[in-house]
Amino acid sequence: MLKNCIKIIAIASAFAVAGFSNAQAWELDGAASKVSFGSVKKDKIGEVHSFENLSGSVSPEGDVSVEIDLTSVQTNIDIRNERMMKYVFGDATSAKLNAKVDMRELDAMEVGSSTVLDVEGTLSFLGLDVPIESEMFVAKLSETQVLVTTNDMIFVGTEDLGITAGIDKLMELAKLPGITRTSPIVLRLMFNNEVKKAEAAPAAPATIQVALTGDIKAGKKVFRRCKACHAMIEGKHGVGPSLHNIINAKAGAIEGYKYSPAMSESGLTWDVETLTAFLTKPKSVVKGTRMAFAGLKKEADIENLLAYIDSKSK
Repeated sequence: MLKNCIKIIAIASAFAVAGFSNAQAWELDGAASKVSFGSVKKDKIGEVHSFENLSGSVSPEGDVSVEIDLTSVQTNIDIRNERMMKYVFGDATSAKLNAKVDMRELDAMEVGSSTVLDVEGTLSFLGLDVPIESEMFVAKLSETQVLVTTNDMIFVGTEDLGITAGIDKLMELAKLPGITRTSPIVLRLMFNNEVKKAEAAPAAPATIQVALTGDIKAGKKVFRRCKACHAMIEGKHGVGPSLHNIINAKAGAIEGYKYSPAMSESGLTWDVETLTAFLTKPKSVVKGTRMAFAGLKKEADIENLLAYIDSKSK
């Protein structure tokens, strides 16, 4: 599954930028991009996973360089993330792809147009240099923005990647009768030309107002990572306390839930700024907290999550 994730990212990079020869490189917009892959366990339970941190660029000459942070794998279960990194990826922390694209191929594209193209490159993954090729859909949204997606759903097997033993270990540790050995992969990538964007709109970026400007619908999806421990129903506690009316509430004070001494004695108020810091890295804000969640890495996810929590508290 991993090879195609990275393969498609890199190929998409080349497609996205190759059509627009100019004096500046195009950069991957990580916040607007998403790479997901699926798995099935016990023959009937489907799950969706992703990589959180992507980066890449394509030069005006068509030199593609893309990197995926393997340590940012997100399966929505912390212990499974850790096992993926330990038993599947081993010592590897990133995978890279390099390719060369003929810039003339897409020069004729205009704003609002789209095309489907092929490209070839080399993937460096777990000490191997793997030749790759694929087909991608490319749309030029504006002079400063390009969208790239998979043209078809792509399937890849664990044997192709040399990670079958790692998946066997995951199955053993989770005591599962089976984990699918072929995974579907879908992807959405957005590329920006930051120099052109700055020239068109040189104003300084606005300060993010988390609870007011977040996307509630997107925040509901982020909350899926929280619902194993928390509920949005007032007074309904689970492993963690109810999050109903948590914004601007005093930390460790919701009635009916037994907090850790660290949380009860923190003296914090859960305003937007404090919640943002806590959701980014809980243990750095409240040392000794029993909350096992490692934190959210994307500012947009926190913004959207707080907007959702706020909406459900009204």
